[in-house]
Amino acid sequence: MARMTSSARPHLNRRLAAFGTTIFAEMSALAVATGAINLGQGFPDTDGPEEIREAAVRALRDGRGNQYPPGPGVPELRTAIAAHQRRRYGLSYDPDTEVLVTAGATEAIAASLLALVEPGDEVVALEPYYDSYAASIAMAGGTRVPVTLRPHDGSFRLDLDELRAAVTGRTRLLLVNTPHNPTGTVLTRAELAAIAELAVERDLLVVTDEVYEHLVFDGAEHLPLAAFPGMRERTVSIGSAGKTFSFTGWKVGWVTAAPALVSAVRAVKQFLTYVASGPFQYAVAEALALPDSHFEGFRRSMLARRDILAEGLTAAGFEVFRPAGTYFVTTDIRPLGEKDGFAFCRALPERAGVVAIPNAVFYDDREAGAPFVRFAFCKREEVLREAAERLRRM
Repeated sequence: MARMTSSARPHLNRRLAAFGTTIFAEMSALAVATGAINLGQGFPDTDGPEEIREAAVRALRDGRGNQYPPGPGVPELRTAIAAHQRRRYGLSYDPDTEVLVTAGATEAIAASLLALVEPGDEVVALEPYYDSYAASIAMAGGTRVPVTLRPHDGSFRLDLDELRAAVTGRTRLLLVNTPHNPTGTVLTRAELAAIAELAVERDLLVVTDEVYEHLVFDGAEHLPLAAFPGMRERTVSIGSAGKTFSFTGWKVGWVTAAPALVSAVRAVKQFLTYVASGPFQYAVAEALALPDSHFEGFRRSMLARRDILAEGLTAAGFEVFRPAGTYFVTTDIRPLGEKDGFAFCRALPERAGVVAIPNAVFYDDREAGAPFVRFAFCKREEVLREAAERLRRM
């Protein structure tokens, strides 16, 4: 009998069969092909502070990080991360046992979920969600259980009763993102307290994606879940230099957590990138030590850009959900007579010379996200004004 060849089975692991090329790659390619303004992918169009860039140059020239850095990250950066958490939030972490440097927040998310989730475990995630969440849960063999943030009075809100109902005897972990991408929601103290109470009551682990921690507006406040009662020992907190300092290509992220959780995440991380971004780690260590005035100036700059784009989108006829955090604006296209975000975004570069992202890619329930479209405002003010004018003319 002839032996069946391996070509009879699809090459891609079945767990990842639903994940093709990301929408970000597709829309960025459309931007290049059409010459459109790219407000889709979330990367700034200018570099961060010169002093931080020069710190990386010094590290390169001094031979710091040009060879493999230590597996947990260079001591200077781990110390700076711990100092940042203590100064900003009153959270005390041991740089040697409770801090892990990763290749951006994306690796931190993947390593955390691969470490903490086993096949059959349920992971409750706020929907819409950053697309790597779904892929990482799938790679771990877990089951994704979405709890949908729904529009209410100009913003997207969490239904705490729905969250509680989503937790079952199979739930292993809550995956929380605040400030929230793509909706711009910042969870309130009361909401976070309720999540903490639920996690303690049901003995759940929590992974919190806090990469936009320094981008909160209109009186909103970023509050780390790890600071709430009962959460210090069960929470993996994830941060990133890319969003805070506008050096997304450096790929420097981190995890802070209790020693047992960091050890688990590190056990996976060592078989992903092992280490990365050596010289940039030294530069980020200096960046985290910048005075509070730097972070406040960055926040004010992004607030001004948010308002330029939000006002332009409103003038163009979109319903705009003005974000309380992140550097994304979610809009509803139905006032324009549209209802399919995918079709709208694929046609937009030719129609208006602007690229955006359909929020439906961040939903399990594509219909729930169908009329929503996300625009990034981490661009120069003149670029945002031009994009707004193009959309108004459309």
